[in-house]
Amino acid sequence: MSRVADTNVFDAVSHLFNIPESIEKFIINSRSNDTNENKSIGNIPADILDTPKEYIFYMDVPGLSKSDIQVTVEDENTLVIRSGGKRKREDGEEEGCKYIRLERRTPQRLIRKFRLPENANVSAITAKCENGVLTVVVEKHPPPPKAKKVEVTVS
Repeated sequence: MSRVADTNVFDAVSHLFNIPESIEKFIINSRSNDTNENKSIGNIPADILDTPKEYIFYMDVPGLSKSDIQVTVEDENTLVIRSGGKRKREDGEEEGCKYIRLERRTPQRLIRKFRLPENANVSAITAKCENGVLTVVVEKHPPPPKAKKVEVTVS
């Protein structure tokens, strides 16, 4: 599907479900980068919480340790979460063991990109991985001071 068609579909769904613009600003269309080398890349599901002082990203990364995960900022405002590690399948301990069903995906790499808003302080980002959940906190810059209104008399 083309990028224009993806945008039109997203606009229609946003309007239909009334998705607020605050969520829309984080979305980066990852399908535009699909190449043969990216076919083994999985997408990390994420929840984004917008608080008065920070943005908090919660991502499920089951089976990965914190050493497998890399959090960076690219192009000044793009938060990138990557995993070079691969979730491991348990091997049978005895000879003759084999899987009879494989439902859990095990992609080679995981990646997710988010466009950060202008008020995001990219130099104040923290991340922790605990119990299969990666939490990334991006502090917000304080709002600019409000302009004072000064009345001038016209003579």
